[in-house]
Amino acid sequence: MPAHGLAILGSGIFAKEAHLPALAALGGAVDVKAVYSRSRKSSTEFAEAAQEKLGLKHKLDVYNEEDEGRSLDSLLARPDIKAVIVVLPITLQPDIVRKALAAGKHVLSEKPVAPDVASGRALIEEYEAKYKPQGLVWRVAENFETEPGFQAAQRIVHGGKLGTIKYYNARAYSWVDTHSKWYNTPWRTVPDYQGGFLLDGGVHTIAVLRKVLPSSFTSLSAYASLAKDILKPHDTINAVVASDDNSHGIIELSWGTPVQSRVTEAHSSISITGDKGWLEATRVGENIRVVVRTAVLDENGKPVWDEEKKLWKETEEVIEEKSCGVEKEIESWLRAVDGEDDGLDAPRGTLVDVAFIEAALNSKGTPVDLKKLVTG
Repeated sequence: MPAHGLAILGSGIFAKEAHLPALAALGGAVDVKAVYSRSRKSSTEFAEAAQEKLGLKHKLDVYNEEDEGRSLDSLLARPDIKAVIVVLPITLQPDIVRKALAAGKHVLSEKPVAPDVASGRALIEEYEAKYKPQGLVWRVAENFETEPGFQAAQRIVHGGKLGTIKYYNARAYSWVDTHSKWYNTPWRTVPDYQGGFLLDGGVHTIAVLRKVLPSSFTSLSAYASLAKDILKPHDTINAVVASDDNSHGIIELSWGTPVQSRVTEAHSSISITGDKGWLEATRVGENIRVVVRTAVLDENGKPVWDEEKKLWKETEEVIEEKSCGVEKEIESWLRAVDGEDDGLDAPRGTLVDVAFIEAALNSKGTPVDLKKLVTG
């Protein structure tokens, strides 16, 4: 993979703590040249951190809205920068993506694709009509979609090992309080987008289900609520969802846990059940573990009874993969820029994730047609 002239747009926590280590792991595949942030201070601090983390011999060029001649437009005018990674607040990203595409840059923008379905759909349609024909590649950085552990789960389900999928379940709980570094990011403390942390973080869980399940979501019925006053407007969703293949599931998402034990004891996981077995995917430390259990069948396809244990026989397979989704999403995007498109993180796919959250926030128990919401 040839080195790509790259700029980072955004200098916050995730840019420093996730994107920089991922870029460092990719080594010679990238040539990071510049950083942009709205303030001089944050862009300068990021440039210093990047030089150390990436082992650069040169200093990153710093762009911001305070120094004359160093604006985002100036950065995007540079011919040696071919691609940008956008790691900015949710509501800012669509306009920045447009601006970067208009400047002829390939774009990887952080999830979610947009703050709402309508603006996301409009951006996607503009990209597909105007910029994709020019050969520009835009992907949405949904790192859960590219995690090797979740991809292993997808191969198992799509390969038929579990048989016909019947039902599924997802539980994602998180602890956020006023001491959290994520909460103290100004744009998260008082969010100007629907759902707060549910949109920011909830799309991850939906993305996994979207990739692992063998068929698309069709509808959902849900209730959304606020359990913790600091996390307005909503922090909890409970949804019942149906899929094209007549399977169905229950999805629980909450950032509004009252104490940390609600997170540690809640057993956050994703499980998929078919007529031949089931799997469960969980995070264990820095890894993603997938446990697959299937029925042992005889030559006639009938379950086998273990007389000694007085149980139906079953097999167990454990797959454990290191979590490295951010690295993999950047690598996948760069390969797409080089003409090797694996289909991961396509904007239209990630629009489904936003649609799910938006539908759940507004359902109030009434079924919502998810396909209609996505297509408009």
